[in-house]
Amino acid sequence: MNNAFSTPSVEHPIEQQLVLLQLADSFFPSGSYTLSHGLESLVQEGAIGSAKDIETFIRILLCNKIGGTDLIALAHAHRASAHQDLDQIREIDARLFSQTPIEKTRTAARQSGRALLMVAQKTWPHEQLEQLHQSVASGHFNCLHPIVFAVVAQIAGLNESATLTAFIHSFVTGLLGAGIRLGAVGHLQAQQIRLSLSDDMAEICREARVRSLDEMWSCTPQIDIAQMRQAKLSRRLFAS
Repeated sequence: MNNAFSTPSVEHPIEQQLVLLQLADSFFPSGSYTLSHGLESLVQEGAIGSAKDIETFIRILLCNKIGGTDLIALAHAHRASAHQDLDQIREIDARLFSQTPIEKTRTAARQSGRALLMVAQKTWPHEQLEQLHQSVASGHFNCLHPIVFAVVAQIAGLNESATLTAFIHSFVTGLLGAGIRLGAVGHLQAQQIRLSLSDDMAEICREARVRSLDEMWSCTPQIDIAQMRQAKLSRRLFAS
């Protein structure tokens, strides 16, 4: 009989690869498909209208925001989870929250984080997830998506490198999916963009693993403003 509060053992590479694919798949119901990270606002305004624009938009987000904030926090949260350090996980969550100045972005990250936590509790039952759920209820945990993703991945058996890979792949494919739904890019172009971004994705993952929490940073002012305008669009497909 399986212990509901034991960490699954992932001893074989293929088993870890299958977990990676499950977490990174858009089929996984974390709510991330509702996010465009300001892309919808920029498309409606005409600032983005081509495959090249989409590629540039995603590359800026990767190199000037996600790589310098979410991925660093994620790497440290994975380590804290591996050491069963819930206090450190909550501290990393609070630091990432403070590094996310746009209210709509914070709200979206919390909503997708809570959705992920709910699904994970049913899929990979574990004491850490139960304790984090209690921390959310008591107001001591923001439940930001990258932090929850790190804990879930660690519990599910992914090592740190695989967790970063799964997260960044999910992020990029989610944005490309948004671009397709907005009519700014086609399916074939999206695949070409995904391949073109591979080097950047790999590099920011490598850098995130050696950065300290004090080195978290971001600088995407035009995208931040677009995210703030998103809520005021007369019609929209995405929450952010």
